[in-house]
Amino acid sequence: MTQKLLILLFFLSSFFTNAQNLVWKTDMNDAIVMCMEQKKPLLIYFTGAGAPQKMQTEIFATPDFAVWSRDNVILVKLDLSDPNVSNAVMEQNVSLKNAFGVDELPQVCFAIASVRKGKTTFNKIGLMPYRPGGPKGWIKDSTLLLSPE
Repeated sequence: MTQKLLILLFFLSSFFTNAQNLVWKTDMNDAIVMCMEQKKPLLIYFTGAGAPQKMQTEIFATPDFAVWSRDNVILVKLDLSDPNVSNAVMEQNVSLKNAFGVDELPQVCFAIASVRKGKTTFNKIGLMPYRPGGPKGWIKDSTLLLSPE
């Protein structure tokens, strides 16, 4: 019995550890390449200093989100207050924020990216702000946004 319990605890702990170790791209060029290779939309998380952390802690840090995101999107985090980012990258990130119509932080934008003849284009799917109610409701709304039928 003890051995079975230990095995169960091992699997559960590895599952929860994986939920905390999401791979967020911070380089938009890398994310675009993955978007095109994997044929998945981008989930672009726009955030900055002083932005509420509820989306991060109540949604992104959950096992439900980890499983859903792995199967459905390419994660991109653009911190508009990151002092380690070059001026050119910061300008690009702010331009993307403005182009997608993100007016408050934090906010998520879903988009498809493609490159043709050296030019990158984005097809905005929609915006998702933080919504109270935990990850299941947020994931349900995001899934509906990603696949309207």
